[in-house]
Amino acid sequence: MERLGTGIGWRPEIADAVEEMPGVDWVEVVAENVCPAHLPESLLRLRRRGVTVVPHGVSLGLGGAEPPDEERLTALAERARALGSPLVTEHIAFVRGGGALTASPRLEAGHLLPVPRTRDALDVLCENVRIAQEALPVPLAVENIAALLAWPDEELTEGQFLYELADRTGVRLLIDVANLHTNHINRGEDPARALAELPVEALAYVHVAGGFERDGVWHDSHAHPVPRSVLDILTDLASRVAPPGVLLERDENFPAPDELERELTAIGTAVESGRTAARRVAARRATDSAPTPAPATGAGPAPAPDTGDRAAHGPDRRTGGRESARQRVALAQTALLSALVAGTPVPEGFDRVRIGVQARSLTAKRADVVAKVAPELPVLLGEEYRTAFLAYAQRHPMTGGYRQDALEFAESLLLAGRPRDAAVRREVREWWRDRSGPAPRSRRPAARVARAAQRVLLRR
Repeated sequence: MERLGTGIGWRPEIADAVEEMPGVDWVEVVAENVCPAHLPESLLRLRRRGVTVVPHGVSLGLGGAEPPDEERLTALAERARALGSPLVTEHIAFVRGGGALTASPRLEAGHLLPVPRTRDALDVLCENVRIAQEALPVPLAVENIAALLAWPDEELTEGQFLYELADRTGVRLLIDVANLHTNHINRGEDPARALAELPVEALAYVHVAGGFERDGVWHDSHAHPVPRSVLDILTDLASRVAPPGVLLERDENFPAPDELERELTAIGTAVESGRTAARRVAARRATDSAPTPAPATGAGPAPAPDTGDRAAHGPDRRTGGRESARQRVALAQTALLSALVAGTPVPEGFDRVRIGVQARSLTAKRADVVAKVAPELPVLLGEEYRTAFLAYAQRHPMTGGYRQDALEFAESLLLAGRPRDAAVRREVREWWRDRSGPAPRSRRPAARVARAAQRVLLRR
């Protein structure tokens, strides 16, 4: 695996600071936020200086029941080529549900949701990863995610799940130590056990990020300083294997550049502490002529125990193979997602309180992201924006992307005769018309009739 070194997540808000920051060997960019044909000048300058750029996808949904979308795979491949990247990364998560497998309307989470650690889900994930690997021009690495809730009746630990995934597909792993900390607080999982079970030889690189705790729930915000508890997990990981790369993620509430530099320094210190501990253990064992190797050798743990009725690494055989597994996963994921975004009953076995926390978190994220992709709306609506959007979100689950969500929100306001200020309502109407019709606006008669019908419908 290529040695990446020390990196930071590239974001437009800190682009200038990143370019001037000492000791940054590479950057990671959210794949969906860049256009291959119009790359930001900052990224191009970094590339010319020899700084590696890695695209990090957030919408592929590799853990979902359906195979990866061809258009999304093509887009991710285009970004890898445009950036000259040595690899691309995505998440072990599902982000949408419904559709043909469940004969129900499609739903979008707008966020990464945890995959159940079951044999069904593992079979589906492995197949999806193989499809993605074949479509991408460079190696793929997949990331463990943070979760507010746990699936009932899971069959594997996180470490076992990741081990089998890497063993069966050869995919590389992006380990987020902040997410291990999140799952420790929210799900009672032991980060040390997860690290001990990982196939460390498959490690591509490491994420480090901050968050905050509220009412006993850890929120992986990427908007707060990295806590000592996360750095301690990084030290533990570094005592087991030398990470090819370590990257600081920050998505909001950006501090001054010198504070980001101090966080990078603290990350480097945590890694070096782990390597020092590994060297001490190795030296002690060499002196004692210990018969067993040190844990930092990079050897993977034993795989999860065989269930008995499954051939090694074979497809699910319990009720008809892969397609049946896809349908079972689809039904389970859609039921959970529907409870989160559409207010349907909570599936049996889930913690209802945590479902409520996750549902509110998803709604708040929708409001925040729509405000970013359609910044004119919060400007036009002012203080009314958030209250109006949260009320809209409770009645309208997201069925497409965030841009479509913004258009549907504006349309719902106009159909309800809002905003009450007529001048503001006209501006919202013009904003909606400019973005909902043909682009550029067609002069054909049919298009003119359609626009006229829209104006009549939305006139108040």
